[in-house]
Amino acid sequence: MEWIALVMFAAAVLVLLAGYPVAFSLGGIALIFAYAGSLAGAFDSIFLGTMPNRVYGIMSNETLMAVPLFVFMGITLERAKIADTLLENLSALFGGLRGGLGISVTVVGMLLAASTGIVGATVVTMGLLSLPTMLRRGYSPAVATGTICASGTLGQIIPPSIVLVLLGDVLSSAYSQAQLTQGIFSPDTVSVGDLFVGALIPGLGLVGLYVLYIIGVAIFNPAAVPANPVVAEDERVSLLQVILALMPPLILILAVLGSIMGGFATPTEAAGVGAVGALLLALLRRAFTLKRLVEVMRSTVRVSSMVFLILIGASLFSLVFRGYGGDRLVQDLLINLPGGVVGAMFVVMLLMFLLGFVLDFIEITFVVVPIVGPILLAMGVDPVWLGVMIAINLQTSFLTPPFGFALFYLRGVAPESVETSAIYRGAIPFVAIQLAALILLAIFPQLATWLPEVVYGQ
Repeated sequence: MEWIALVMFAAAVLVLLAGYPVAFSLGGIALIFAYAGSLAGAFDSIFLGTMPNRVYGIMSNETLMAVPLFVFMGITLERAKIADTLLENLSALFGGLRGGLGISVTVVGMLLAASTGIVGATVVTMGLLSLPTMLRRGYSPAVATGTICASGTLGQIIPPSIVLVLLGDVLSSAYSQAQLTQGIFSPDTVSVGDLFVGALIPGLGLVGLYVLYIIGVAIFNPAAVPANPVVAEDERVSLLQVILALMPPLILILAVLGSIMGGFATPTEAAGVGAVGALLLALLRRAFTLKRLVEVMRSTVRVSSMVFLILIGASLFSLVFRGYGGDRLVQDLLINLPGGVVGAMFVVMLLMFLLGFVLDFIEITFVVVPIVGPILLAMGVDPVWLGVMIAINLQTSFLTPPFGFALFYLRGVAPESVETSAIYRGAIPFVAIQLAALILLAIFPQLATWLPEVVYGQ
């Protein structure tokens, strides 16, 4: 009856496309199929008896405690208007150069992405902050919107990232499961810290490629990225002012990553450091009031609740999926594909890319990765490389017209004068950059695996 599992998966996608809440859609579809299968004698309801243990495991999972802490850190930095100061200073310093404002937006987007780790929040924030300025200074709408969308999606891959936290937890379980099926009863482990370190080089490499593209536009199509008009004397900033504006968020991000890479803290403990540090930075800015702190806490609770509700719904969905034997069906399909591991990886990456048009990264991480992860890892795929490949792949699908989520986020805050077609045109070069980065990472896995080996000696 394995085909019922595929029907259930298709039904879940259709319900999500209809706009129903994700957590309840996944859990509701699973319960409907479990009840119907139990009545027909095709599903053993004893599988549902393990659900309380799963929920308790989610509640007591120390790694997942990092999620609300990182969310709090990101929302605090966003509400404290730290990105505003950065963008103003960098624009004033580099705006005299063609493409300077675009490069400034990319750098600020990178820092904001690393701080928040939530694509929607970063794209919307950067759209509100920088798009009017870029258009006012003569930037092509396509280049301006493409730069904002691309820099906003960097939160998928640049640590500390919520995506990598969730992927690290799921891949850790999948890696242990894969080794147990191979008869390895003292399995190696993969942690969120491994993914953070592994994603550093690919993430910063992407930022470098974005900057090179903007420089290329400035050389070959200078009218699309004009230099800023002469800045008034009282508006000019020095390099020291820019450094002082950059230092607080950089120190915070380096403290979080440094404590993990140095072995001084687990990702959850480092998230606590980041949350406290973000709060201190916000309090040092006198505009951060008690009212804003309450808003930050409420937003943190809303986002964290959404993540954990989806996780519980996805856990129930995967339980019923396995109860119908869907995992065995997927395993048989992947193993029997031509090309072995390469063919299986290609099909999985293509599936995730397409699903990224209609599902958020959280659903894909909690629903798809637990199904295909153990199979690929049992075939010898490196878990860190797999995690970074998935993160970049989802980032690419978020940018790809016509369904990319980042494009819709920006469309929601862009002026009416900016046509949707311009947003699509602007995203295409960055999609090409993403695909090139994905191909490079596929050919040279060391881009993701070398640094963890150096740091952790694995």
